Amino acid sequence: MAAGLDAILDDFLDGYAEILAEVSATGRRLTRDELRARRALGERAARDGLPLRELVRVHLAATRTLWPELPGVTGARGVRQVGLTAEGVLAAAEQAVDALAEGFERAQLLAVRRDEAARREFIDDLLHGRGEPGSISARAERYGLRLAHTHAVAVAQAAGPYDEAHVVTRRVDDALVGRFGVREVLLTTKDGRLVCIAPGHRPEVLEYFADRMQVAGGDEERLRIALGRPHPGSGGVVQSYEEALSALELADRALIEGAVLRAAELLVFPVLTRDREAMADLVSTVLGPLSAARGGAEPLVRTLDVYFGAGCVAAEAARRLSLSVRALTYRLERIHALTGSDPADPLQRYTLQTAVIGARLLDWPARDF
Repeated sequence: MAAGLDAILDDFLDGYAEILAEVSATGRRLTRDELRARRALGERAARDGLPLRELVRVHLAATRTLWPELPGVTGARGVRQVGLTAEGVLAAAEQAVDALAEGFERAQLLAVRRDEAARREFIDDLLHGRGEPGSISARAERYGLRLAHTHAVAVAQAAGPYDEAHVVTRRVDDALVGRFGVREVLLTTKDGRLVCIAPGHRPEVLEYFADRMQVAGGDEERLRIALGRPHPGSGGVVQSYEEALSALELADRALIEGAVLRAAELLVFPVLTRDREAMADLVSTVLGPLSAARGGAEPLVRTLDVYFGAGCVAAEAARRLSLSVRALTYRLERIHALTGSDPADPLQRYTLQTAVIGARLLDWPARDF
């Protein structure tokens, strides 16, 4: 039986002897094509049901067997050159085995992904915090996640829905696998959005996800990518996911702008909404007098919102509002006269800006409270 298995495994050594021979003579690393071929062999072994341990064993055994006859060994001049050759060959063997293992793991992961019903149930339980934590953690390991560590979640949303077969999903998944491998990073879809879960100690993963989303879906005017903060445990995934959704909601309500939204930069919003009654009182007290203006409060509230968004630069705010600087100045003076707060005064400007944010959060004056 063992001899039969070895005969099967010999097929997975295709090209390996030639690689080691050239490496021993030149000291080079494996090329991209060679690594890609090793990954493909690893994937094939997984699909054929061969054990990874045996695949690694046969490659190490072949390395040991081939060593005495390698050109870099037989032609070596002195112990030092033999040592350099050994270092190069071992590095190449390490690369080859790692690529085999990566291909093997990817094939296994793809096989798990084909069981879409189980995977979807896991995703729903993970993102909504359903199920017993120990069970969630055990299931998560099948997908490369170790929930004992911290994780962060990024969510991408566009005008149209994403699903597992969407071209953007495939492109971003290929980019993530190519850059970070198949371990520890999970890309999925939920409610028409693309969701990326990554280790909290590797912020570069979600930043890369956001970058690839903008490249793959760059023609989408309504594309938004929200990055939650890292949190520990399975509950941390839920918390980070909800932070990302909250950021997208703020963007949908035009409270914040930009394609990439970071929850860490938006902490003021949950603070402001924590006491709705106090916020409503602030809006009513500070901005309520604007209702006496001709045309109501809305044009003046929007004027303040755009003015603050332009960094209090009158010329830029006037351009965004399609007004002359003189007309903008008149509106700001009118706001000062009605509210008693001067947008040009630092302290009073802060009060006004906080009230304007509150008005947008409470949808005032469109909705009364």
